[in-house]
Amino acid sequence: MIDVVLIGHGNVGSHLARVFTSTKGINLIQVFSTRKFDNVNPLESIRIVDLAELNKTAEVYIVAVPDDAISKVSNTLSLENKLVVHTSGSVSMNEISSKHRRGVFYPLQTFSKGTTVDFSEIPVCLEAENKQDLNLLKKLGHLVSKNVSEISSKERSEMHVAAVFVNNFVNELYHISEDIMKEHNLDFKLFKPLIKETANKVQSLSPASAQTGPAKRNDKKTIERHLGQLKNKDHKEIYELLTKSIINRRNND
Repeated sequence: MIDVVLIGHGNVGSHLARVFTSTKGINLIQVFSTRKFDNVNPLESIRIVDLAELNKTAEVYIVAVPDDAISKVSNTLSLENKLVVHTSGSVSMNEISSKHRRGVFYPLQTFSKGTTVDFSEIPVCLEAENKQDLNLLKKLGHLVSKNVSEISSKERSEMHVAAVFVNNFVNELYHISEDIMKEHNLDFKLFKPLIKETANKVQSLSPASAQTGPAKRNDKKTIERHLGQLKNKDHKEIYELLTKSIINRRNND
């Protein structure tokens, strides 16, 4: 049994709390959150609102707070010779106060409160200063996920940049698409099967093999027509930039 204290109950922390409390071999003994839970929520019985109340017997302390608060929060913790890890994709392990044994427990996924995810499918990226702590994090990781990897701070930082393209930027493109559809009184829901199929294709094909569309075909007539239809300057610039990127890849293949 691995005793864990969770510091933070935001998008990441709430999902970690859910999987920890439902997984054999993990004992979530405290959750720090200034927000009161519903009385029927079992986490309310282990919630603390002051870090001075921190249980000091846990094996792992997981700091699941915004990136710019990691250093301050970890420095606030009054612990002796304890493993303190953060959950960020872009922050170095060294942002944790050096008074602790330091590590990273980064679930590579986008999280939103109120959504349900299959945590077993989520890659968990780990880092630690010593082998003993790394082995402990691996044990914890394998209890909740089938995909656990040791990833350095530098590798994780590069990976996070790539993740912004595949996640945040793609979602912004969804948002632009929704704006265009609304402008013409059309329902964005019509695209949901297309979105699902596009995501499904890269499970078995490379992105290069999955690419379709006018830029891939170098269909200049369609491209010019699309550009003429776009009235929003930003949308037009994004269309031109991405079209150029696809055509350049096509020409270099």
